[in-house]
Amino acid sequence: MFDTDSGRVLALALRAPHSAGSTPAAQLEALPGTGVNGDRHADPLSPRQVLLASAAVYAGLDLPAHALGENLLLDLDTSQLLSGAVLQIGDAVRLRLMFQCEACGYLDAHRAGVAARIGRRRGVLARVLAGGVVHPGDRIRDLGRPLAAWSDDWRERVAQVLCAVPEGMVLTYARLARLAGVQSTYCRAFPRLLKSLGQAGKAVSGQAAAGLHTWDGGGLFGDEGAA
Repeated sequence: MFDTDSGRVLALALRAPHSAGSTPAAQLEALPGTGVNGDRHADPLSPRQVLLASAAVYAGLDLPAHALGENLLLDLDTSQLLSGAVLQIGDAVRLRLMFQCEACGYLDAHRAGVAARIGRRRGVLARVLAGGVVHPGDRIRDLGRPLAAWSDDWRERVAQVLCAVPEGMVLTYARLARLAGVQSTYCRAFPRLLKSLGQAGKAVSGQAAAGLHTWDGGGLFGDEGAA
């Protein structure tokens, strides 16, 4: 746990659907179980609803504002925040920390070599447990780790999702990617990965799913009513 006297929200940003990047926001509305109202990552079935980043990373790597694509900019080292922990933002909002955000190659468009240098410092992804309005200056409280941890490794997250598939049901590749928090391009790697995991029958392409009982992923995260 961190020193609750130092944790504060410094700035906010919204990643609107079909937009080229993030735009500053005076406040954000967090929707329980969904994400940030109006943000393109708002999705009840995603572990990537909110991105929290550290102001120190911007200073250390000399990055332009919003280069990391965060919703909340914090005065904390997000690389030290642990999966399964719950943060309270202000008086009402509670976020469940899921896993560290991977460094994408597009970061190099802002400054060459950033993706290779940033490591775990891109930011931490979270789901919204309790909703409300977030403002710059809101205090952050660490409420401990009452919920299950998720891996930073996307392969381990895929395995975790597959283990939760009910008996007699399957997932489509697209739904598996969504639940595991990876881009749809990762679907190309699923057949080989599933085979190596011994889970080849648990997920199939969209066409192959016709006539099968497909799982919608409901209840996977186990944080319903956890607020």
